[in-house]
Amino acid sequence: MKQEGILKTPCLKVLPAVNDAIYVIGGKWKLRIIIALSEGAVRFNELQRHLEGISARVLSGELKDLEQNGFVKRIVYPDTSVEYERTEYAETLKPVLASLHAWGTMHKQNIMQRSKEQMVTDDKG
Repeated sequence: MKQEGILKTPCLKVLPAVNDAIYVIGGKWKLRIIIALSEGAVRFNELQRHLEGISARVLSGELKDLEQNGFVKRIVYPDTSVEYERTEYAETLKPVLASLHAWGTMHKQNIMQRSKEQMVTDDKG
């Protein structure tokens, strides 16, 4: 009997693109930074204040990664101030962000419902 591989062909075709996407926008901060820049150009310190818990070093690194991948533009002014803004390419993430928002909302409701059901089960037992 021929043993099937763990991953079937369609899955093997999907995984590389998913891996690439996760590599570029994955992690704790990248999507949060992109969302925080949705209102327009923002200075570094203002962005750091908006993203509670991120260190200056981590923010700097994430902004560099996002800039390299075309999601963020760094604007340097003559007075040496710097602002960051989303690029047009970052707008291609809107459907992804909308889907994540919808899924996150549904998942939270699911978890809360399961938690309520567990409390009822615990009270009966």
